[in-house]
Amino acid sequence: MRNLIDASKLDLTTTIVNIRRVAKTVKGGRNMKFSVTVVVGDQNGYVGVGLGKAVEIPEAVRKAEEDAKKNMIYVQTVGTTVQHKNIGEFGAARVLIMPAAQGTGVIAGSSVRTVLEAAGIKDVRAKSIGSSNIGNIAMATLEGLKTMMTLEKVAELRGKTPEEILG
Repeated sequence: MRNLIDASKLDLTTTIVNIRRVAKTVKGGRNMKFSVTVVVGDQNGYVGVGLGKAVEIPEAVRKAEEDAKKNMIYVQTVGTTVQHKNIGEFGAARVLIMPAAQGTGVIAGSSVRTVLEAAGIKDVRAKSIGSSNIGNIAMATLEGLKTMMTLEKVAELRGKTPEEILG
């Protein structure tokens, strides 16, 4: 199920995370294509990651951008950081995302930093665990952000008021 976020109304920036040359072996030899991973975001809570493959790089980028816009999510923040500590998983890649005090900055490597900055999160710590596949790390970061919950959402799931959860 895809989110119904209208990407045409947002002022999105596109960042290419990874360009790889991939090959498919067929009867006549190898078919070469390019696989591109792209992150789109408006630095105000909306972010998406997409993958595109084509014979030419510009076409692969266009396809990846379209895919990223279809996979966009909205990330709710507490000030300039994330709601709570969370782990996102995609394939063998795992990304641990932790809130940080204001003024800390984005302490993250690889494509995790690109995804978090595209979402507009300014203070966060993150660590990638497991696979070093850049595309999978970007997708794992998106999954981690997608599964973040607000206090109101947790209270609703437990059938309690936010005050009862806080104690």
